[in-house]
Amino acid sequence: MTTRVGPVTSPHSSEAPPVTEVGLLGWITDNLFNSWGSAILTVISGFFVFVALRILIRFIFFQADWEVVYSNPILFLIGQYPREQAWRTAAALGLVIVLAVAHTLVWKRSGAARITMSILWFLSFPGIWFLLAGFENSTLLPPVRTQLWSGLLLTVMLTVVGIVVSFPLGVLLALGRRSNLIITKILCTIYIEAIRGVPLISILFMSQVMLPLFVGNSNLDVVIRAMAGVTLFSAAYVAENVRGGLQAIPKGQVEAAQALGLSAPLVTTLIVLPQALRIVIPAIVGQFISLFKDTTLVSIITLLDLLGIAASALSQKPEYQFHKTEVYLFLAVIYFIFSYLMSSAARRIEASTSAMGGTQKL
Repeated sequence: MTTRVGPVTSPHSSEAPPVTEVGLLGWITDNLFNSWGSAILTVISGFFVFVALRILIRFIFFQADWEVVYSNPILFLIGQYPREQAWRTAAALGLVIVLAVAHTLVWKRSGAARITMSILWFLSFPGIWFLLAGFENSTLLPPVRTQLWSGLLLTVMLTVVGIVVSFPLGVLLALGRRSNLIITKILCTIYIEAIRGVPLISILFMSQVMLPLFVGNSNLDVVIRAMAGVTLFSAAYVAENVRGGLQAIPKGQVEAAQALGLSAPLVTTLIVLPQALRIVIPAIVGQFISLFKDTTLVSIITLLDLLGIAASALSQKPEYQFHKTEVYLFLAVIYFIFSYLMSSAARRIEASTSAMGGTQKL
C-alpha cells in the first residue's frame, strides 16, 4: 500500500514591515505635493509666507526703531512699582525659580518629596503676596499699594491667582453640577450658565461695583476686585471642561469600584476625577492661556497691565508715537512666550500621567 504525497510547497516568505518613517522629502511629497491641487496651493501659500517673512525680517532688523523698548525694560516689567523696592519683585521671581528647580529635581523621588513640594508651592503664594505688598510700619518691607502694581508684574499676578483659585473652584462646580443633590445641582448650573452667558468685561465691572457691597468694605482693593472677577469668570469655564471629562469616564469603572466596596467620595477622588482631569488637560490649559491674554481687559478699571503700560511708554516722548508697531510687536512676543511655556508644561504633565489613561500621547 502506497501513500500519495502532495507537492511540497515552500512557506511564504515574510513580508517587509510597514514603512513608518519616510523622511523629510517623503513627508513633503505625501502632504504638500500629493496632487496637482495640493501642489498649486502649496506654491501659492509658500509665496505668501516668503513675502510676509521678508517684510517682517526687513522691518525688525533694518527699519524698526527699538529705542522705546530697550530704554524702558523696567517699566514693562514692573510698571509703576517703586524703583527703590524693585528688588522685591526680583526676590519673588527668584523664589519661583528656586521652587521650580527643586520641583524638577525631587518630584519623582518619593511621595514625601511630592507632598513637601506641594506644601512649599502652596505657601509660596501668600509669601510672594506679602513680599510685594509689604507691611505697615515696616522698614524692610514698607507697604506698596497694589494700584502701583502694573506691567508684566500685574499680568502675571492676575493670571497666577486666577489659575490657582479658579481650578479647584471649577472642579467643585463640575462635581456639584453632577451631584444627586437637587439644590446643589441647580445652584451650580445657574452659576455656570449665568457666568458663561456674559463677557468678562461685564464681570470686571460688576466686581468693581458690587463686590464691595457683598463683603461690606467700600475700600476694597481694586486689584483684589479684579482678581475676584477674573477668578469667578474662569471657574465657570473650567467647570464645564471638567464636566466633559467626567462624562467621558465609562460607567463600568464606577460600578467596578463600587463593587469593591469603595464609597462615593473615594470613587470620585481616586478613580473618576484623576482620569477626567487628564482627559481635559488640553482644554483647561487652553482656558488658562485665554485667561492670561484676557487680563488686558483690566485696563478698563484703571489698572495698567502689560498691554496698558505700553501707552505710558509711548507717551514719554512725542517721537515714540511713531513706533507703536515696535512696542506691540514686542508685547506679542512676550505673550507668545508665556503661552508657549504653559502649553509645554501641559504636554509634560500629560506625558507624566500617561499611566492614568484618558488621552493618548501622540
